[in-house]
Amino acid sequence: MHIGSWHFPNPVFVAPMAGVTDRPYRQLCRQLGAGHAVSEMAASNAELWHSVKTARRTNHDGEVDPITVQLAGSDAEMLAQAAVFNIDKGARIIDINMGCPMKKVCRAASGSALLRDEALVARILSTVVEACHPHEVPVTVKIRTGWDADSRNALQVAKIAQEAGIAAIAIHGRTRCDFFKGHAEYDTIRQVKQAVDIPVIANGDIDSPEKAQEVLQTTGADAIMIGRAAQGRPWIFREIHHYLQTREHRPPPTYGELHEVLLSHLDDHYTFYGNDTGVRSARKHIAWYLRDLPDAKQWLPRIHQIGEAAEQSRALDHWLQQYPANDFLTRH
Repeated sequence: MHIGSWHFPNPVFVAPMAGVTDRPYRQLCRQLGAGHAVSEMAASNAELWHSVKTARRTNHDGEVDPITVQLAGSDAEMLAQAAVFNIDKGARIIDINMGCPMKKVCRAASGSALLRDEALVARILSTVVEACHPHEVPVTVKIRTGWDADSRNALQVAKIAQEAGIAAIAIHGRTRCDFFKGHAEYDTIRQVKQAVDIPVIANGDIDSPEKAQEVLQTTGADAIMIGRAAQGRPWIFREIHHYLQTREHRPPPTYGELHEVLLSHLDDHYTFYGNDTGVRSARKHIAWYLRDLPDAKQWLPRIHQIGEAAEQSRALDHWLQQYPANDFLTRH
């Protein structure tokens, strides 16, 4: 699998997720087997470039190349300027978000709303590619299959993308109006793969090694992206990579590894965000890690009341010690 001149150690990627794929999370997923990780989307509006939120989203200290920054917006020139700004901050691949289904993004004519205007899609992609070309930085795009079931146009958009010079395309197998309901479909992704020469990355409902293999076989895609299934389960990347190589299952992590990974993740998370924001934003990660463990539902409300990072970490450390460190993690 390659994008431009960049080659990846395996075809199991971390999907960009707003509020989730921050720097600590991306680094953790890479350490646990992900072949690549795309940042959560950053604003293309220059007025927001130096805001606290955007500054965090464009902080790549300690990350391994190629750093991929996803940009959201609907103005071609503004997106091109944002691409160059992020290249100067270390981006080695620029990704354009044309897949986010959230209402506040679509109301701004960004994300998957762009799929309703193929002329604008062409203008945005060609403008950003042109701006990145002097820097030898490839541009990718992430889309959905279309706006709704009556207007699936991923095939047309993929052809537009290839013509514009896009280096790879990621496709979530749902329309925007599907949001995350029902099941992802992969026939459209297969049609795109058969129609274009650039790498195609399949996304949507990939939650196990077997499903990863099935999706790769069904679509012929060059890589897969894992999103929600990796929340609280960052070792899914090594599990899938191992299975794709051997057709054998890797043993699950032990409770001891869960303990170590969670506390290490939180330590990086607190350092990155500071105490107040770090404690609040860590709660969703803690809930994801522990959601299937016995007694977690009764215990989590108490930890969500904690307002200090050190106390939150100590409480987790103490609670997790009830599980034998060498026992394999089981889900209930």
